[in-house]
Amino acid sequence: MELRHLRYFTAVAEELHFGRAAARLHIAQPPLSQQIRRLEEELGVVLFNRTKRRVELTAAGHAFLQETRRVFAQTERAVRTAQRASRGEIGRLAIGFVASADLDILPRVLRAWQARSPQVEIELYGMLPGQQVEALHDGHIHVGFVRLPLDDSGLVVEPIQRDPLLAVLPAGHRLARRARVRVGDLGTEPVILFPRRMAPEYYDLFISTFRRAGCTPRVAHEVVTIQTIIGLVAAGLGVSLMPATIRSLRRDGVVYRPLTPPVPHADMALAYVRDHSSPVLPAFIRTVREVTRGKRP
Repeated sequence: MELRHLRYFTAVAEELHFGRAAARLHIAQPPLSQQIRRLEEELGVVLFNRTKRRVELTAAGHAFLQETRRVFAQTERAVRTAQRASRGEIGRLAIGFVASADLDILPRVLRAWQARSPQVEIELYGMLPGQQVEALHDGHIHVGFVRLPLDDSGLVVEPIQRDPLLAVLPAGHRLARRARVRVGDLGTEPVILFPRRMAPEYYDLFISTFRRAGCTPRVAHEVVTIQTIIGLVAAGLGVSLMPATIRSLRRDGVVYRPLTPPVPHADMALAYVRDHSSPVLPAFIRTVREVTRGKRP
């Protein structure tokens, strides 16, 4: 039995006329009648009572019609599901992200993505850049939000957001009264940073920023979370440099001041494997690009 046989039966059952059913199916009437007889023989039941004046469904025919309609409905759902999967509208997407991504870009992207593809299952993993690189290569995540610089020739690293560094100061600090702060002015201050093992390239960017200003940072504390860095600054234990998105994290006792040019950047980027197999990923990347470029997804 083939799907076309069910289609032939359904047309006759709905038209209750072999001639009209044949015209609807764009085939000749004799082959249609022949196919219906073969279907009845295969099933071992009579589907239609035929007279010269009329065609009627038997009890078996009525029951079979209900099931064939379910088959066609399920077939249509299967086709739509396959098409949606190919467009990346259903499936699973695993996303890695650095801590600062959830201050700005990640919530905006997820809000747009949820509106576009609500049936895609999202898995979120807070990860250090090195962990994301490993997870991307072994397939544990499909895409990562990372801070630049990031060097890995096996990944596509696509900058998505410019993020200048700014000074993070205690509210009562002598430099807090300035509209802009020179990095060189922070050279004698105790500095609060994260350990280099967390993100070596990112850490080196901070250190080189001080060195280009003609000073060596006096690292007083190394802590692993953004909130802890901000808390120690609020306590007056030091100063820090952080990406400008930190301004969305308001804290009593802390002020943020832009740096005087030339201003270094710690840009946000998407990272993913070049030859990916996830049909969801291209759609997600398009959404990220639209959000970061100010277009309406």
